[in-house]
Amino acid sequence: GITTPDSVILVTDKRVVDTLVVPGAVDKIFQIDDHIIATAAGIIPDARVLVERAQVKAQQHFVTYDTPVEVITIVKDHTSLMQLTTQSGGYRPFGVAMLIGGVDKDGLKLYVTDPVGVYNQYRAAGIGEKQDEAEEILRKEWKPGMTHEAGMKLAFSVLKRVLADQLSGERIDCAYVSLKTGQMTRLTADEVAKHIK
Repeated sequence: GITTPDSVILVTDKRVVDTLVVPGAVDKIFQIDDHIIATAAGIIPDARVLVERAQVKAQQHFVTYDTPVEVITIVKDHTSLMQLTTQSGGYRPFGVAMLIGGVDKDGLKLYVTDPVGVYNQYRAAGIGEKQDEAEEILRKEWKPGMTHEAGMKLAFSVLKRVLADQLSGERIDCAYVSLKTGQMTRLTADEVAKHIK
């Protein structure tokens, strides 16, 4: 996940390794609302439960207040449930870390949540199997004023370096929320293929 002054960008490895799986049918970036997106690392069915809850929360907020929900409201609801499951009998903790990004009245936001319910806001972050490698690259190369195009280039560059020979266009999912439009845009397979050349 990367923030720029223009957008918040999520790029993820869908881990489509079986040739029988239809790559276009696998989504690893979820749309919570028009202006909020998320991706996950860990137990993806757990992520889907959290995303569906967040989608309902966003809809309820809009119906009740006639304004889009703020990103932090979704993050706090999400992490409160995650934390509850760590201390209550009969529950299994959620086995998933998530990147949640979006735009609200205060600008662009990117949060990382972990399975115990801790969350932090980041300028750029990675989650998952190669998190340490990805974040080391981001620490060195992320710049505060980088353009959306530079952010996209960096995001794909990180994936190229951590996935190395496993990288293919079918494995990558990418979406971003623009500050200007406040809307999610998902890259097509062709657009992804251009970025990984």
